[in-house]
Amino acid sequence: MRSRCCRCRVKMADLLGSILSSMEKPPTVGDQESRRKAREQAARFKKMEEEEKRKKAAFRKKMEKEVSDFIQDSTQQKRKYNPMGKIERSILHDVAEVAGLTSFSFGEDEESRYVMLFKKEFAPSDEELEAYRKGEEWDPQLAEQRRRLKEQAALEEEASRQSDKSEVCPNSNYRDKYSHLIGTSAAKDAAHTLEANQAYGCVPVANKRDTRSIEEAMNAIRAKKRQKLEDDPSAHSSTF
Repeated sequence: MRSRCCRCRVKMADLLGSILSSMEKPPTVGDQESRRKAREQAARFKKMEEEEKRKKAAFRKKMEKEVSDFIQDSTQQKRKYNPMGKIERSILHDVAEVAGLTSFSFGEDEESRYVMLFKKEFAPSDEELEAYRKGEEWDPQLAEQRRRLKEQAALEEEASRQSDKSEVCPNSNYRDKYSHLIGTSAAKDAAHTLEANQAYGCVPVANKRDTRSIEEAMNAIRAKKRQKLEDDPSAHSSTF
């Protein structure tokens, strides 16, 4: 009995030892430091995200106030903002769209990109937008001068084409010049109309002098010969 109990206690001890050895060991000093730094870093990220959200909300509120003032100011037709980042431009475009305004971004590189707002009734023309894209200031008077110059150039080009056409056309009608040779009647009017005839082809019937058939013509010729022989007996004897 004692030997069995001893063996059971040994087995229990081995099982307990294996369980204890499989359990996670308590963290060392290095592991605790790593976890502390990870918690601090996560806290900093969360704080930065909250700060970023707060800044975006504050910027949007500021833009909403400026856009509202711009709409109520009847003396302003457009408004140009200083260069700003991509996020700020996106917020300003969204605020302008909600307010019913037209907005565009201009500038070649990211650092110089800026936003311009336009009231709907004063939407920019294609020429104005092209000037802003080129980095030029929009001058309505200069644009009107350019438009007139383009219209004048187009009129001169059209006049030049008309002049070239008039030079190609003859000054006189060749029919009048050579009427003594070709006559005044058109060839179509002067031509004779031919009517096809089954017996005579395309020769007009009126132009046919002898309308008899071949058999009738041959009989007439034989009759003339007989009449000639009867009238001239000498001709009859000479034929034989």
